[in-house]
Amino acid sequence: MRSYIKIYGPPVNRAIKALERVAVEMPEVCVMDRIILKDISPQLARDIGMDVAPRRAVSTPSPVTTTWVQGYFESSGIPITTERCNSIISKSGKVLGDYDFFFEWYEKPGQANLNDLIGKIDEGLAGLGCMYTITTK
Repeated sequence: MRSYIKIYGPPVNRAIKALERVAVEMPEVCVMDRIILKDISPQLARDIGMDVAPRRAVSTPSPVTTTWVQGYFESSGIPITTERCNSIISKSGKVLGDYDFFFEWYEKPGQANLNDLIGKIDEGLAGLGCMYTITTK
């Protein structure tokens, strides 16, 4: 199950970075967004098992992948543990569609989980001046 986010108004890139910061602190989700999808190389996408090429079994991301993920987040000032690097990126990049970001739940979320997510998003985007919609399906 995924909670898709569509951001309205500037600053869209800063809003995506704010959502990434929220996601790092939520071990019950992995994510995908327009910036990651654009920046990740086809090789790294294959290494994490992302649906961009013929599938192959992936049990553990390679050290190169972990290093890229850690560098990606830390370059934005978002501290991330090595363990979280191995679980933060969704393997479902192509399902982003017209949305800017999604949180993919490892287990079906209850209403309390969704309300908590909305609160964290509201807090993360506070002060940016943008609006958003959230659709969970």
